[in-house]
Amino acid sequence: MNLNDVLQELMPVLVSGLSVFLSAMIAAAAHKANQRWGLDIEARHREALHSAIMSGIKAAIEEGPEEAADVLISSAVGYAKASVPDAIARLSAGDPVLQRLARGKLIEATGRYGG
Repeated sequence: MNLNDVLQELMPVLVSGLSVFLSAMIAAAAHKANQRWGLDIEARHREALHSAIMSGIKAAIEEGPEEAADVLISSAVGYAKASVPDAIARLSAGDPVLQRLARGKLIEATGRYGG
């Protein structure tokens, strides 16, 4: 048996091993990319949602600054739902979360609507 015969016998094993190694490297790179860019995308959605809620609060205050906090919050949540539905879906933000966020933004914007 010469070296050529040995290489021919080992070739399927080497190719298989190389395939497994490359698959593992690709999977690791894909996982790393998903972690990095997945978090970036989520952060952008979160930022868009916060911005939309604050814009909704400001618009609601301008329309009726004497309105009760619940009316202003409801208006801001409606604005956010119309403005950034993808962000809301991506973050799985339901009405209770949106209402708490809007209440916090209302307090931040005015310092007086807590109740």
